[in-house]
Amino acid sequence: MSNPNLVIDSKQFRNALGAFATGVTIVTTRDAEGADVGLTASSFNSVSLEPPMILWSLAKTSGSLSAFMTGDHFAVHVLAADQQALSDRFSKRGIDKFAGLELERGPGQVPLLGDCAARFKCKTSFRYEGGDHIIFVGEVIEFDHSAHPPLAFHGGKYAKVHPRALENPLDVEDVNSSFNKDYLGFLLGVASMQLYQPVRNDWQQMGLSECGYYVLSVLAAGKHKTQGQIEELLKPSGHRLDDEELGRLLETELVTVHGDGPDRQFDLTPRGHEYAVKLFVQAKSVEQKAIAGLDWDDLALLKNLLKKVIRNTRS
Repeated sequence: MSNPNLVIDSKQFRNALGAFATGVTIVTTRDAEGADVGLTASSFNSVSLEPPMILWSLAKTSGSLSAFMTGDHFAVHVLAADQQALSDRFSKRGIDKFAGLELERGPGQVPLLGDCAARFKCKTSFRYEGGDHIIFVGEVIEFDHSAHPPLAFHGGKYAKVHPRALENPLDVEDVNSSFNKDYLGFLLGVASMQLYQPVRNDWQQMGLSECGYYVLSVLAAGKHKTQGQIEELLKPSGHRLDDEELGRLLETELVTVHGDGPDRQFDLTPRGHEYAVKLFVQAKSVEQKAIAGLDWDDLALLKNLLKKVIRNTRS
């Protein structure tokens, strides 16, 4: 039995429910006059596999309720990540939601939207009262789905789904390795090798080693560095600036030294500065090609995850 003395703040209750991430759907049907009806809903769930059944709910105050109460069929469209505008459109009132859309027809002539992550064409099986909502249970007659990532909703905002692992391993040909192709170290190694290869070819032609390249990067970021300071900044790269490496670097005339002893300071020569800028521009160009197809959210997530990996593996 319900507790008559229990008082629940409806706004706080809604916020708590918002902690549960859901997909976003559009449910469509036809009313008694044959007009198309549709609305955005997140209250979608599976019920049964045998027979295949799903459910969703609609507020009793909804202007579309009568169409779903009298109709024998409906369709649930699980929206794809790029269909946010469609979700917004079907959440509005007083507009022709179907205007200009290319529609298919399902069982009962129910309107079907295209390019969704999944679609479930249903025959209405049951209608139940659930507080201030009506719960619709439908038997799935037909369904289809695609590879489109789904649109998500969380905390009152749209969200994106970020899979934790690739469904298909990276296909790298002619790799003689005992590691699984999904091994993180292998993937990072391949990405780093391919990302640096164009720049690596350039610095090797200049007579630089990989350590020398990193020294140029350090000096380009700040002037007047001692050998000790340079070595400290080189630690994340795994390189060490010994006297032999330093001698080769000075021979390129890209770096100059001031003073003697352990406090001597190193700087880029004008030629070295010009070359460092060239490498930087080239590296950014390669980076832009590498991240083609990623939006800002994907890129920010990728960088944050890599930073976490770096922190977790730091000795």
